[in-house]
Amino acid sequence: MGGRSAEREISLKSGTMVLNALKKSGVDAHAFDPRDRGLEELKAQRFDRAFIALHGRFGEDGTVQGALEYLGIPYTGSGVMASALAMDKWRTKLLWQASGLPTPQYELMTARTDPAALAKALGLPLMVKPAREGSSIGMSKVTSVEKIEQAYALAARYDEVVMAERFVEGAEVTAAILADEPLPLIRLETPREFYDYQAKYFADDTRYICPSGLPAAQEGAVQRQALEAFRLLGCSGWGRVDAMLDRDGRSYLLEVNTIPGMTDHSLVPMAARAKGISFEQLVVRILETAHVG
Repeated sequence: MGGRSAEREISLKSGTMVLNALKKSGVDAHAFDPRDRGLEELKAQRFDRAFIALHGRFGEDGTVQGALEYLGIPYTGSGVMASALAMDKWRTKLLWQASGLPTPQYELMTARTDPAALAKALGLPLMVKPAREGSSIGMSKVTSVEKIEQAYALAARYDEVVMAERFVEGAEVTAAILADEPLPLIRLETPREFYDYQAKYFADDTRYICPSGLPAAQEGAVQRQALEAFRLLGCSGWGRVDAMLDRDGRSYLLEVNTIPGMTDHSLVPMAARAKGISFEQLVVRILETAHVG
């Protein structure tokens, strides 16, 4: 937990909740912050396995997964390749497109991108985002050509690879996956421009609708699509797939989170509760999926 990414604060919140739940379940669990301690201590102290509650770079992107594999310590979540791919929204889209899975139209941006041409290609509004950040950090919803350069500058502070993506008007849904099985969908509603960092972790005006209220056939179709998208990247153990439903009910995949938040505002625990799985049961089941490679 913790680490040194832009999502450190949320990782500490997630890690604290996971740690308390593991202890409550009788697991001999200890906090470990790789920002302040070398990973070799995990081996020296003979830990049996690692529950990864790191978010963002150096924790969700395959970095710590590779180190744990080298040390021979089983860990939760996806492996090195899947973690790296899922963290990279651009390359995730390339794989999904190659396999015929629906994802919003996009363009890569540089400092030389013509805002007017971009708006003509994708339409307005559009989303501008760093390709390799999570928790909506550095992301903007752009409603006018004049704001495109400002949105690019914000995203470029966090990553050299910046994407502009067509905004899908409709409902945002998320599919949590546990041990290769999708949990009930959650439909998200926020009075903000989009489901941003504040809405995700701090706001009290975000509405989480679970059961989602979608017809059973549509919910099942979105769940199957999410699981296919998850597996295509090689993901395993647990995670979350985010999507948008347009006004005609068509689903467009946005991204995969291989280590989703586990805070009091987080979505995977919410979906698990709808399935009758308590937070303590959830973290133990995730821990049981720990593996090497």
